[in-house]
Amino acid sequence: MNSDQMMKEILLSTKTVASVGLSSNQQKESFWIVSYLKEQGYRIIPVNPTADEILGEKAYPDLSSIPDKVDVVQVFRKSEDVPPVVDEAIKIGAKVVWMQEGIVNEAAAQKAREAGLQVVMDACMRATHRRLIGPKLIGL
Repeated sequence: MNSDQMMKEILLSTKTVASVGLSSNQQKESFWIVSYLKEQGYRIIPVNPTADEILGEKAYPDLSSIPDKVDVVQVFRKSEDVPPVVDEAIKIGAKVVWMQEGIVNEAAAQKAREAGLQVVMDACMRATHRRLIGPKLIGL
């Protein structure tokens, strides 16, 4: 169960977000969600095996290829594609798995929790940030 308090703490303590399934297509929702998060000061690491760079950031084919520490693994994949992402998130020592709106996988969530990760399911990270924290007004 997603609690506002837990999600707010995650958003306030997070520095680096690995976005699995982030599209380089500017028409896709994932692109706009992650653009917003980058504007809010999060370090974004795109995870997409078909892209070299998204939003000016080097893209990686999978989580295990990322050389840096990752706080949150953000998932833009179908619910049935979540288990291997969770396995990799556990392997790289991520703190949180955040499944975007419409993505729910109870078994994968349970596995992540048992490994000590926090889990958010079926919640848009951009909408949650806007609602609980509010956008930084850039340039003021």
